[in-house]
Amino acid sequence: MKTDANSRPAAPATTVPGMPNLADLAQNAQALGTALGDAWKSVTGLNVPLPSVAKLQSDYLQQTTELWNRTLACGAQQTAAPRSSDRRFAGEAWMSNPASAFAAQMYLLNARTLMQMAESIEGDEKTRQRIRFAVQQWVDAASPSNYLALNPEAQKKALESNGESIAKGLQHLWQDIQQGHMSQTDESVFEVGRNVATSAGSVVFENELFQLIEYKPLTSKVYERPMLFVPPCINKYYILDLQPENSLIRYTVEQGHRVFVVSWRNADDSVAQLGWDDYIEDAAIRAIGLVREISGSEQINALGFCVGGTILATTLAVLAARGERPVASMTLLTTFLDFSDTGILDVFVDEATVQMREMTLGPASPNGGSLLKGQELASTFSFLRPNDLVWNYVVGNYLKGETPPPFDLLYWNSDSTNLPGPMYCWYLRNTYLENNLAKPGNATVCGEKIDLRKIDVPAYVYASREDHIVPWEGAYRNIATLGTKKTRFMLGASGHIAGVINPPAKGKRSHWIGPATNPKTSAEWLEAAQEQPGSWWTDWSKWLASHAGKQVAAPKTPGSRAHKAIEDAPGRYVKQKA
Repeated sequence: MKTDANSRPAAPATTVPGMPNLADLAQNAQALGTALGDAWKSVTGLNVPLPSVAKLQSDYLQQTTELWNRTLACGAQQTAAPRSSDRRFAGEAWMSNPASAFAAQMYLLNARTLMQMAESIEGDEKTRQRIRFAVQQWVDAASPSNYLALNPEAQKKALESNGESIAKGLQHLWQDIQQGHMSQTDESVFEVGRNVATSAGSVVFENELFQLIEYKPLTSKVYERPMLFVPPCINKYYILDLQPENSLIRYTVEQGHRVFVVSWRNADDSVAQLGWDDYIEDAAIRAIGLVREISGSEQINALGFCVGGTILATTLAVLAARGERPVASMTLLTTFLDFSDTGILDVFVDEATVQMREMTLGPASPNGGSLLKGQELASTFSFLRPNDLVWNYVVGNYLKGETPPPFDLLYWNSDSTNLPGPMYCWYLRNTYLENNLAKPGNATVCGEKIDLRKIDVPAYVYASREDHIVPWEGAYRNIATLGTKKTRFMLGASGHIAGVINPPAKGKRSHWIGPATNPKTSAEWLEAAQEQPGSWWTDWSKWLASHAGKQVAAPKTPGSRAHKAIEDAPGRYVKQKA
């Protein structure tokens, strides 16, 4: 990097007792700029000419000098540095230590500069997206807050506790190594069936892929059309039944619906060779048939969450191809059907990556299929938000020796599940890579050519505005992908999980209700939508009731003569660990 020597700001000669001798840095920020250029090359592996590099150099030099001058002024006046807007460096220990405050601010400046470099690169959008992601991962990992030698808060706690915090941190590290994942909550507080997944019910069917749970009615009458939940198979179903006060399952039962839920088996080697067709035919289609048989209802209502929504829509398309219409309405929660724009997850998928997965996990692998370990998926999703889901726990658990507070949602998040490799590989290729489900006739499932336009049932499509896994604009494309003209689109606040699990009683967050006729684009919909306070659950409940038929006497016993209760909910399958 070069700069005009005549325009270089003069470095102050003042020094502050207790501060490292950094005056040469202010005099020669050129050297640090060059270091950033080297870091850029090491992260991206590219030596790409950046049109805006001259401006980046100038801005970097100016901001470095201003930062140094502010640090010297605070040191000379013996005042604390201004509080950082970044919560990693907002503590008193960072502000009261001039060297630490300067290191934090320099890190933030370097981080901004690197990200500006990433934004300036020329190339196709996927390459740019991958470079931005890689640089962001490097930047987040390099934060001085992540290292004991650079974190004044962790150092202060170690001194005040006579080293006890470090000892506890090492204990936490060893415990996490033994359990195979980083603790995001105090997992000792929770137990499935005791204080999470507690809604009363019975397992009325099981096979090698799933258990079917029927929940005990909480009303004397129920709607004649029962409700089937299809949760994501990459997680456990009890995200929908964490605790009574935030359980979507319990809420639906309280509204007078006869509720059934698919509880996926945590895959082991005995099912490692199963594929997408097996999950459709022997799980989703089987579950729909069972609910109809047990309830005696010709049609049911169904809900799919995330990947469960993709499975549900695929299932209905297969049944439509067979001339069957067993579902009266479909609800999709944070679900992709059109995978043309998948946001940040797109950085992980290309032809070479999918082929590698198929050779190691899929039918082409030596064993004809092996397991995708649940912890691998969990780690991938965590690193989509590393500061929130990785590095803050490194600092709290290990550097400070703190036990994270109990939180039911994060306990569920840590309870990962395995998947059969062939099923995962089919999903990866036909959705994220080739988007075949959204292209009529391109995908064959259970011997049928898939056409999602043949799903002509009323649909309720929910998306979360801050969802980084299923961006809401992508979920909005479901409207055009489906054949039905009766689609109600709902946008909720917050993210992929917190936006969905938003019970009305808590009066939290908000949701947006759009026009009666959905516009062509998500931007047009949002412009016409009205924000409403509180949960979207009540709106969905009214919509669902309009498709549930008349009310009849609630069943006194679960299941039927042919499908008697096997065990109490939540059942064995959900308790199996990956």
